[in-house]
Amino acid sequence: MLGMIKNSLLSTVEAWPYRVLSKGEKEQLSYEERACEGGRFAAVEVSGKPFDEASKEGVLKLLKYVGGTNDKGVGMGMTAPVSITAFPAEDGSLQQKVKVSLRIPSQFQANPPCPSDESINIEERQGMTIYSTQFGGYAKEVDYVNYAAKLKSALGSEAAYRKDFYFCNGYDPPMKPYGRRNEVWFVKE
Repeated sequence: MLGMIKNSLLSTVEAWPYRVLSKGEKEQLSYEERACEGGRFAAVEVSGKPFDEASKEGVLKLLKYVGGTNDKGVGMGMTAPVSITAFPAEDGSLQQKVKVSLRIPSQFQANPPCPSDESINIEERQGMTIYSTQFGGYAKEVDYVNYAAKLKSALGSEAAYRKDFYFCNGYDPPMKPYGRRNEVWFVKE
């Protein structure tokens, strides 16, 4: 637990590498098209709970893993964003199932420590192109759903992206009260 707290308070945060391909603005919503690098990710699935509760549970498990609850007992440092895969229902609300993931820091990409928690999986992911919009505050389910709807509207029918899931991303530790960064990502098809 101490490693998790030290890791989130004192370490520098490594950003998930990406490059901006284009920027747009429509209906007073700014968005970007980005190419995100692939790599290895720690991921945990939580189901049967509301989005906010499931997300918190998954995030805490991943913080413990990168904080040293792994076979090497090593604190790896933090990466951003914490990415929550959300699965929208027909009406736009979110299903009671999430996948919370964190890109493993660069120095551990080749040989990541094994999680002590068996619910955490290490996944190899390919790079992807995404459409992203950003907003501030302490993001909850209602905020992500709202910004997903705004991004969908701004992109219109000409943009092709996955409709069966999207990413809800948070970049900041909970103790950062101002200047918070959250994003919704749609994966381009």
